[in-house]
Amino acid sequence: MIQVKVSLRPIVSKINMPTVLKTAILPGDSMESLFIATQVGEIFYIRNEVIRTFLDISPRIMKLGVSSGGYDERGLLGLAFHPEFYYNGLFYLHFTVAGTQGPGALSGAFESFKPNPCDPGTLNLRWTNRETQYDHIDTVEEWILQPNGQPQKRRTLLNIRRPFLNHNGVNSLTFSPETGKLVLTTGDGGSGYDPFNLSQDDMEIAGKIIEIDVFKNTFIDKPPVVTRFNELPAPIQETLTVIAKGVRNIPGISFQRFYNYYIKYVGIVGQDLVESIFSFVHHQPIPVTQLVQASLMNSEPNQNGFINFGWRGWEGAFPTSMIRGCSANPALDEKTIAYYDEAVKTSVRRLQPLTSYFHKDPRPDKFEGTALTGVQPYMGIGIPGLTGSVVFTDLARKGSHPPVRGVLAYTRVRTDCKLNDFSVIETDYDFGSQSAYYVSLGTNLDQTRLYLGVNGSVKVADFNQGTVFEIVP
Repeated sequence: MIQVKVSLRPIVSKINMPTVLKTAILPGDSMESLFIATQVGEIFYIRNEVIRTFLDISPRIMKLGVSSGGYDERGLLGLAFHPEFYYNGLFYLHFTVAGTQGPGALSGAFESFKPNPCDPGTLNLRWTNRETQYDHIDTVEEWILQPNGQPQKRRTLLNIRRPFLNHNGVNSLTFSPETGKLVLTTGDGGSGYDPFNLSQDDMEIAGKIIEIDVFKNTFIDKPPVVTRFNELPAPIQETLTVIAKGVRNIPGISFQRFYNYYIKYVGIVGQDLVESIFSFVHHQPIPVTQLVQASLMNSEPNQNGFINFGWRGWEGAFPTSMIRGCSANPALDEKTIAYYDEAVKTSVRRLQPLTSYFHKDPRPDKFEGTALTGVQPYMGIGIPGLTGSVVFTDLARKGSHPPVRGVLAYTRVRTDCKLNDFSVIETDYDFGSQSAYYVSLGTNLDQTRLYLGVNGSVKVADFNQGTVFEIVP
């Protein structure tokens, strides 16, 4: 793959953690504005190089970073504009609700759970006492921009109880250009290694890609707080379709038009070994009503054409492994397959990645990754080397000397659909002594521009350290 060099043009700085970057045309306007949603609950928009506040829901969002040393994966996670936003003013939010802090599903399990293949009890854990043993509640809401320019909440679509602090997804809302439905991406619920195997359970909302038909007004003012599809009232079940399962953690889904089809790109954040990007065109989603009916009949729904990313049995193209120090030789690592039976069970059903990059990679033209934070197709001609490719970001290059730097890279879909290589995109911006975590990646409406969100700290509690750039030739 050819080497590509780009520049980073600062658009706005000294904002909080920029988690969602996308454009929309405001009602009555004639040009796109860039919208920036921050993790703490602010939504800004930039028009003619002037930044304005669109909405601030920070009082409605849980106070972040208090119980985790400043780091957090909750907050304002998703923002999507209705395809007819210009005419109807509708937009959608996904965020963590203030005042819903719980004790967590496992004591002290944030990012610490590891299965023990010699102890079946750790392989078959169940999330019990869900109404009391949970970490927080996420909500998906519909809002409207009123004629006077003031946003107002219209209704709540979902209330989801989550087991742990992490793996809630980010950039989690978008609209499918194929179906016109709102797409919600959910992580597996958190901790590590998906202790309850929520991502493979058809009834669990966690670890899925879900379509919501927002045209169906359920007339349910306050949906119940749930963790499973079969806990939802029938009218809400009828609005939901599941596109995929087997998700660990996910920075959204993106769509790239290819003739009469759309290529879907999904990035899955890895556990210990590898970060992976998947692509697919044809798929067969399953209505939630069918999943619930199959569960009641104790049968399995037809899953031909249904997308399964393989987690927790598979991490990218590899059986999920645990990596620990080797007692015989401290210089070596010992690898153990975490869930052998599940790896076998899902091996023929899972989707193979388009590309992967490793947490350890000695090749001089590659990098050692930490966590995938964005995946977006680029259809512009301003950066010819990237035209038609899929660009992705990693939070922070491992093994590099401080200060921290994130990574931009790209790959392409191969005509034979086999695993493809990737190439690092070189940037010329000088961050000086400041750390630069690449926390988000966005595009404009026709995918001819790319936007990069950078934060000077990995802690959401460190305020005013974010900058948004446009990626330019």
